[in-house]
Amino acid sequence: MTNTTGPAPRRIDVRGAVDLGALAARRPAPAAGPAGSAPAGTPATGPAGAGASGQAGGGFVMEVTEANFTAEVVERSAQVPVILDFWATWCGPCKQLSPLLEKLAAEHNGQFLLATVDVDANPQLAQMFQVQSIPTVYAVIARQPVPLFQGAQPEAQLRQVIAEVLRVAAENGVTGTLAPDGAAAPDDEVEPEDEPLPPLHQQAYDAIEAGDLAGAVLAYEQALNEQPGDQLARVGLAQVRLLQRTEGVDLAAARAAAAAAPSDVDAQLLAADVDVMGGHVDDAFARLVDTVRATAGPDRDRTRARLLELFEIVGSQDPRVGPARLALANALF
Repeated sequence: MTNTTGPAPRRIDVRGAVDLGALAARRPAPAAGPAGSAPAGTPATGPAGAGASGQAGGGFVMEVTEANFTAEVVERSAQVPVILDFWATWCGPCKQLSPLLEKLAAEHNGQFLLATVDVDANPQLAQMFQVQSIPTVYAVIARQPVPLFQGAQPEAQLRQVIAEVLRVAAENGVTGTLAPDGAAAPDDEVEPEDEPLPPLHQQAYDAIEAGDLAGAVLAYEQALNEQPGDQLARVGLAQVRLLQRTEGVDLAAARAAAAAAPSDVDAQLLAADVDVMGGHVDDAFARLVDTVRATAGPDRDRTRARLLELFEIVGSQDPRVGPARLALANALF
């Protein structure tokens, strides 16, 4: 990984391709206080001060790992936005950025959680978020990953980004607050318990939790055989198949292969999958529409089928899907 800088975006949206909450199995959160509360006494071990007390950033900063990511980031993001700071001990710009983020976490007094991720200790998380350089900063809002920026940024720019994160969070109903002592803030509403899943859906979630993607596919397929109109099963099946296709894939290599061989349909399909996993939905759609336009026969059919599957994953209500469907129709006819 290399260090890089770049401007922070002025506006963001939370229309990620893959719902991290839907793909994460339902499990009780570790003992870290009630949902929507800050972890009590969790050490902040980012570059601003390894081994600092849990009160870094006013108590609203914590280290996350592959083991606690689902509970502390994905599930918590349903109550309060989580800002992810990907860093490493050897990264100079990280030592400039992280103290500023911690300062702003303290100032915002529980409006967001700052979660630090050591990329050397958590390579799977770095790969999941396609971290190519550090520092890299993401938000997770309502279980959706939102890329923010790479490289150290000035404080004024960081304030703009955080304001935008909070605006988008509010638009998506994420308006909770954290308390530094691990207790729920007084104004926090108690989140209602989830309704039980249908048996085959629960079986699929359990299989995902166990790392058995093939088992999850079988469960969703059985659900569709029993109820062909089960849209949740259809979307779940598409998501799990996407995970299967991208499991263990080197993200940069997939994109490089597609760029080097524009006529290689398999390379374009894999690159589109990688783009969707990383939230680059427009790029994925455009890539496959171009491939449909450039192919014929079975290659065109399977490219079209893959694009329709990605539409299912992103969701028909996503504003990017309508224009992509029109572009696909124009490419076909």
